Amino acid sequence: MKPGASFWKPCWKPLMVSCFFLIWALETPKAESRESARILIDGSLTVSTSNPAGSSISLSYISSALVSIANDTHFLRGVELIITAPQAYFAYRGSLAVAVYMNIGAVPLSGVTDIEADALLFEPLPNRIQTVYQLPIRSQHGLRTTPYATVPNLIIHPESFPILVRIMPIIKGISEALEKMTFTLTAKPILSNEGALALTFRYPEQLQNKPFILLIDDVLIENANELQFLREGEHQLIILSDDFRNENRKFFIERTKIMDLTIDLQDPTPLIFFEAPEKTLIYFDNEPVNAAKPLAAEPGKHEIKIQVNDYLIIRPITVQKGKTYKISLLVDLNISEE
Repeated sequence: MKPGASFWKPCWKPLMVSCFFLIWALETPKAESRESARILIDGSLTVSTSNPAGSSISLSYISSALVSIANDTHFLRGVELIITAPQAYFAYRGSLAVAVYMNIGAVPLSGVTDIEADALLFEPLPNRIQTVYQLPIRSQHGLRTTPYATVPNLIIHPESFPILVRIMPIIKGISEALEKMTFTLTAKPILSNEGALALTFRYPEQLQNKPFILLIDDVLIENANELQFLREGEHQLIILSDDFRNENRKFFIERTKIMDLTIDLQDPTPLIFFEAPEKTLIYFDNEPVNAAKPLAAEPGKHEIKIQVNDYLIIRPITVQKGKTYKISLLVDLNISEE
């Protein structure tokens, strides 16, 4: 008896009946075919955004592997499966098929087990060294079938993982050479061209939880406490408020990274800073000013007096809410020659 023969024969008749439904599931997005099968699991792979190169496992002509995804799927568009066949397989093309199942429930990580799962994909193993499947896990994934990769019409939601990738015979009389061949399954993430912004706001004690308007790239943000998913590159953030100083700043988003940004919301009371030589007398609306500290002023029209010995300067100033002013007494020396 050939190796694997006793394992394969009980499954042969159900396989022939189920092939039609497996192909139908590939072509019809809303139709999932529930399948029962006994399979041999050789191991498992985990797809993570932190490992863009992915990981691999070796499979035989009757074995399978589980493919899981890490918990953080924020920047994951899909999962790419690459099946690499040995050069010698070309002489036996049409002998094997690849099947992918989802919603398989709890199964062991290795060994022979019975499964009941939704059939996602079935096709004869193509006559090429590498066969690529790109499985989308979210809407608006942007993946398309090309001559180099097949994209099924179904979206495999994260809760449908782990999926099971299976290599199986589709002809009778498997040769000893084919039984000894080793195939490689590689699973890797398909990353989005996005990063995210996590905002934290610190309020002045006297202005806790006052409202403000947040714009990112001129788009109104309804919930500033949620992660903001943005394309890689430079962006602009604007805060508009009657209770805080307006903010306008730029920030840069890296692909697949979350940027933490803390914004200290500022009291909009106008501030006036003074710069003057020592022993200069400064008055604001006839009240003496300590030049070592910024002066908080009410919006409106005011008068500033600066006196150095007998030299007196009087200037009007109109103060606006949310603005900062700097007033400097400049001492200049002019030398001329005739």
